[in-house]
Amino acid sequence: MENKVILDRLKALRSVMEKNGIDFYMMPTADFHNSEYVNDYFKVREYFCNFSGSNGTLLVWQEGAGLWTDGRYFIQAEKELSGTSVELFRMLDEGVPTIEEFLKDHMQEGQTLGFDGRVITMTEGKRYERELSVKKVRIAYEKDLAEEIWKDRPAFPAGGVTVLPVEIAGRSVEEKLQDVREKMEKEGAEAFLLSKLDDLMWLFNIRGCDVECNPVAMSYGYITMEEAVLFLQKKAVDEQVRSYLESHHIQLKAYEEIIPFLKSLEEGKSILMDNRHCSYSLYKTLEGKQKLAEKKNPTELLKAVKNPVELANMEKIFLKDSVAVTKFIYWLKKNIGKEEITEISAADYLEQLRRQIPEFLDLSFPTIAGYKANAAMMHYEATPDSFAVLKPEGMLLVDSGGQYLGGTTDVTRTIVLGPISDEIKKHYTLVAAGMLQMTNAKWLYGCSGRNLDIMAREPLWEIGLDYKCGTGHGVGYILNVHEDPQNLRWRFTGGMTEAVIEAGMDVTNEPGVYVEGSHGIRIENVMVAKNGEKNEYGQFMYFDTLTYAPIDLDAIDLKYLSPRQREYLNDYHRRVYEKVSPYLTEEERKWLEEATREV
Repeated sequence: MENKVILDRLKALRSVMEKNGIDFYMMPTADFHNSEYVNDYFKVREYFCNFSGSNGTLLVWQEGAGLWTDGRYFIQAEKELSGTSVELFRMLDEGVPTIEEFLKDHMQEGQTLGFDGRVITMTEGKRYERELSVKKVRIAYEKDLAEEIWKDRPAFPAGGVTVLPVEIAGRSVEEKLQDVREKMEKEGAEAFLLSKLDDLMWLFNIRGCDVECNPVAMSYGYITMEEAVLFLQKKAVDEQVRSYLESHHIQLKAYEEIIPFLKSLEEGKSILMDNRHCSYSLYKTLEGKQKLAEKKNPTELLKAVKNPVELANMEKIFLKDSVAVTKFIYWLKKNIGKEEITEISAADYLEQLRRQIPEFLDLSFPTIAGYKANAAMMHYEATPDSFAVLKPEGMLLVDSGGQYLGGTTDVTRTIVLGPISDEIKKHYTLVAAGMLQMTNAKWLYGCSGRNLDIMAREPLWEIGLDYKCGTGHGVGYILNVHEDPQNLRWRFTGGMTEAVIEAGMDVTNEPGVYVEGSHGIRIENVMVAKNGEKNEYGQFMYFDTLTYAPIDLDAIDLKYLSPRQREYLNDYHRRVYEKVSPYLTEEERKWLEEATREV
């Protein structure tokens, strides 16, 4: 069935493209800072094609349109693109061209590629320049064509900014700036242009509310050896924030002044900027006038290694969050089949448990509660118009987390509600085995996630199964639930960052199985890398787990666990009971005792 709303919007867009002399127009999932999640104001791609996933790029031309997205979203994209005339390009699948390859094949010599240069990174913009130069393609980056069409567009985000006390942050803004300047000096940079929002929040010890679930404020930073300038929307800054910035000798300028400010700089400066996050528009403003040192933001690695105060706070918060998750599992198992529970009401119940924690601020991402086949969509989200009613059969996958004054959590449990097949039990057991192997990993310092990823995948690879995503990602501290540069994955593509796992880095551990039309399984904990024994072979390392919630023994088939994996499961469950049981009611405690019994 045709989606007339989207077809009409695409028709209007093609008309505006023709008026502006643009042959191909590209819309990524991004704001002016290349954030992973974006405010509704920036959801231009979704407006023109109906695809709501957090990653994807829409390309429109006069005769057609295509959406490029990754394996997490193939099932979702197929559904949402139905009737829109937009073709799905499954990234990394055999025979599927990249956007650049598609443009090289389909653009005529001298045609124009258009995009809003503020939402395209330096890296991407320069790549399109380079790849399409053979066809003498012109790039038009000055316009957001949606402005002429999207009449009821949400307002530009401008929520209030707050100061994070140093007792919570662990280090002062002066100490952080000193670390950054030391890195700048090593790179021979006179200045550092910072546009990555979570890095800015971390560096200046502030937080905002301009992106759903991410406590960040729209901002830019410009740091020299003597000065620090912070660009914020004036209406988002109250007297307390103004006074805080002044007392720490941080200059405050209006957010929209960033381009005029960069244009006014004396020419010939060596400016460090991260081409993965700085926009193509910022790059074009400085190109030819300044000496650009294209390096990774030094703030990224500094932020990723949590300081002792952050780690101590995280330990407390993760235990409180784990208690909420455990109480939720108990409630769900006790009440399934006795009252109507839906994917939405289950997620709401878990949110209410989190809201009872005094330090709670917000969710860290919209809860994913997927029943049976819905769980096969990795980033499924139930809506008031489309949700499943839970029955005492099958499984419910719940991936959720909270933002707290003291940490950011991310946890997944797949919960048995009633009878499940032997195949599902086999898949669940092997996912648990992989997760527990990763939990107990030991390695020599110098390894990255590429070296460790096989620990989680091995049980699944042995039977010819895999999952189309990494095994783990970094988690922010009262910041974004996905944090670079640390991660666990076997393959790095595009702009993905590979980093050595350092002591103090936290990372998720979340293998899974996703069978379209049948079931999805994921079990996820957050862990922190620690230094272990150091000897003549080097520094050995291990993971310390932060998340303690039961793994569902109703889905474990012991014949698929080795003696060592069984030992890992029993050891983890002993610790779950020790840590969580003191915070439960007597009835809940008795249930947890059984749920964590030795097998």
